[in-house]
Amino acid sequence: MTAHIETGQRTVKVDLGRPLPISIRMRNGSSNPVAWYASYPEFTPVLMEGFIGSVSKGGSVNTNDIKFNPHGNGTHTECIGHLTEEAHQIDEFMRDFIFLAKLISVEPEVLLLDESEFRKKGDKIINEELLHGLDLEPDVKALIIRTLPNEDFKLTQVYTGNNPAYMDNQAMDMLKEMGVEHLLIDLPSVDRENDGGKMLAHRAFWYQGNKARMHSTITEMVYVPDSIADGDYLLNIMVAPLGNDASPSKPVLYPVIG
Repeated sequence: MTAHIETGQRTVKVDLGRPLPISIRMRNGSSNPVAWYASYPEFTPVLMEGFIGSVSKGGSVNTNDIKFNPHGNGTHTECIGHLTEEAHQIDEFMRDFIFLAKLISVEPEVLLLDESEFRKKGDKIINEELLHGLDLEPDVKALIIRTLPNEDFKLTQVYTGNNPAYMDNQAMDMLKEMGVEHLLIDLPSVDRENDGGKMLAHRAFWYQGNKARMHSTITEMVYVPDSIADGDYLLNIMVAPLGNDASPSKPVLYPVIG
C-alpha cells in the first residue's frame, strides 16, 4: 500500500505497507527500561469478593489494574505541561499526529573536563557540533535521534542513577530554529539526570523567547533497531488520551520511497 502525501511544498510517496514501530512495549515487571527512580510497571489482576480478573486463576475474563509512571517506564510523549504550573495535558495540545520526519544516528560526545556544576567530566552530550551536518527540508517537522552505540539493552536499561547521555540546550535551540516541532530520542530525557532542576534542554525547545510552543512535543525512550536506516520517513505518533503532561506513546515510521 502506498500513498502520495501533499505537504504544500512537495509531494512524497510513502510505503504504508511497511510500518516500522519505534516504541518499547510495556510489560509487567522488570523487562522494561526504567528511569527517574520509578518502580517497574505492575500489571495485577483485579481482585474483589467473588471475582478475580485472571482466566488462568479461575476468573471468567482477564482484566488488570496497571500501575506505571509515563516518564520512567518506557516510550512516552510529553508536552510543555511537564514544566508549567498550569496542568497542560498532552491530549489537549497535541493537535497533529502525522509528520514528515528525519531519522539520524549520533554518537554523544564525552566531556573530558568538568565544565560546570552540572556538566561534568565523563558526561555524554549531544551538542551543536554533532548536528551541524543536519539538513532538513522546510516541511520536515519531526526529528528522531538514535544514539550510538545502539544495542537492544536499551529495551531493559536501568537508567536510574547512571547519568545517561543528554542534549545540550544550545543544540535544542538549533533544532527549534531549524523548524523541528517534534523531537524523538532514545534517551530517558533530553536533560541531564541531575541538572539542579534547571531543565535547560526542555525549556530551550518549548520556548521561543517568552512565547511557549504549546503544540511541540518531546518523545523519549524510543528504540530504533539498526534494521531501520537513517533517512526520511512519514511519522505517526499515537498517544493514549490521558489528561496528563505525558502519555505512553507508539511512534511508527513509514518509509518515504519517492
